[in-house]
Amino acid sequence: MASSMNTSTIVTISIGTVVTGLLAYAIYFDYRRHNDASFRKNLKRESRRQARLQKEESLQQGQKQKEEIRSLVREAVEEGFPTDLEEREAYFMQQIAQGEQLAGEGSDPIAAALCFYKGLKVYPEPTSLIGIYENTVPKEVQEILAVMVSQDKSLKVGSFGADKDDSDGHVE
Repeated sequence: MASSMNTSTIVTISIGTVVTGLLAYAIYFDYRRHNDASFRKNLKRESRRQARLQKEESLQQGQKQKEEIRSLVREAVEEGFPTDLEEREAYFMQQIAQGEQLAGEGSDPIAAALCFYKGLKVYPEPTSLIGIYENTVPKEVQEILAVMVSQDKSLKVGSFGADKDDSDGHVE
């Protein structure tokens, strides 16, 4: 019995020591922050550096995503699309169903947008389909789809996708 009291006492003392140490560090940090100008300056500098690094990383991810989108559009155009009316209808239904499923899951918005793009490519009046997409497709998927449409100058859909990408990676 004496052994278990010793263990609980040791645990209690250890936890108390850790909490006291953390509290002392917080008080020391707050004191330095309020009373040491160079410490404040270093904190601000580090904060700006972290913000800059985050911004750079975000830009790199955006560029990587745009390149992935360009590549997917190129691949889809190279694969080609059905030309027979019945094949086009079946292809359209398959792509839209798959796009809706992927968009509903929310796990891969680029794959969902690609399906909607492929459906758009075989639809007889793409401009009217864009109106439907704007009301039914999640915003994130719409934005990716707009970039895809802006990459493909053979699609005539009015202003949808215009100015979404400022590079010259257009697919003809």
